[in-house]
Amino acid sequence: MMEGRRIRALVVDDEPLARRRLRRLLERDPDVETVADCGDGSAAVAAIAEQAPDLVFLDVQMPEIDGFGVLERLPAGRTPLVVFVTAYDQYALRAFEVSAVDYLLKPFDRRRFDQALQRAKARLAAEEAAGGFGRRTLALLEELRARASHCERLVVKAGGRAFFLKTDEIDWIEAEGKYVRLHVGRESHLLREPISTLEAQLDPRRFLRIHRSTIVNVDRVRELQPWFHNEYRVLLRDGTELMLSRGCRKKLAELLKVPL
Repeated sequence: MMEGRRIRALVVDDEPLARRRLRRLLERDPDVETVADCGDGSAAVAAIAEQAPDLVFLDVQMPEIDGFGVLERLPAGRTPLVVFVTAYDQYALRAFEVSAVDYLLKPFDRRRFDQALQRAKARLAAEEAAGGFGRRTLALLEELRARASHCERLVVKAGGRAFFLKTDEIDWIEAEGKYVRLHVGRESHLLREPISTLEAQLDPRRFLRIHRSTIVNVDRVRELQPWFHNEYRVLLRDGTELMLSRGCRKKLAELLKVPL
C-alpha cells in the first residue's frame, strides 16, 4: 500500500476475456483498486489522463494504437508504471526484463501474475520514496520503439507456398548473388533480397554481418577459434563453421561480451 492509500490500477487489452481476467486477479488484492478498463489505445490514453493511475496493465499488440503508442501520447511526467501484457516470444521478453516493471507473456497463471504485481508494488514504493515514478517505464518505451523498427518475421516462398518465418529462428544467413539463403536448423530457404537490404531490417543486437557474404544470429554462436593470419572462425551450436572478417571482430566481441 502507498502511504495509506490503495494502488490505482488500469487494465488495457483489446480482448474482453483478457480484461475480465485481469480485473478478477486484481480484485484479490486489497491493496489495489481497479479504476477502469479499456479495450483500445485511444480509450486508454483518455483514461490515464482522467484517472491518473499508479499502475497500468497494458497490452502491447492492439489495433490502431498499440501499447507503446499509448505511452507516446501521454503528457510528459504523467507516465504511470506499466506491466506489459504480451504474446511476444521469450527472446523479446529477455530484451526488456532489465528495464520493465514486468512483462507478462500470455497465457500466464495466477502465480506469475502475483509475482508481477509484487514487483510493481515494490517499484512504486521505491520510486515514491525517491520523489517520482515512471522513469524506468520511459526507458522501456525507448527499447520498444527500437524493437518495433526491426523485422521479426519474414515471408518465405517455397514449394508453391508462402509462410512466415520468425527471424529469431534463423541460425545464419548466406549471400547468393542478389539473393540470400536463410539457414534454419537442417533446412534452408532462399529469399529474393540482397544481403545488405535484409541486414538493415534485422535487429543489430541479435544479427551481425561477420563477413561481406555472411550474417550470423549471435545467440547461435558457441565458440570463436583463432585462425591463420590473426583471423577467427565462428563455430555455431550445430557445428557450422563461418569465417569472421577482421573488420567485424570488435563488434562481435562487444555483442558476445568477450575479448578478442
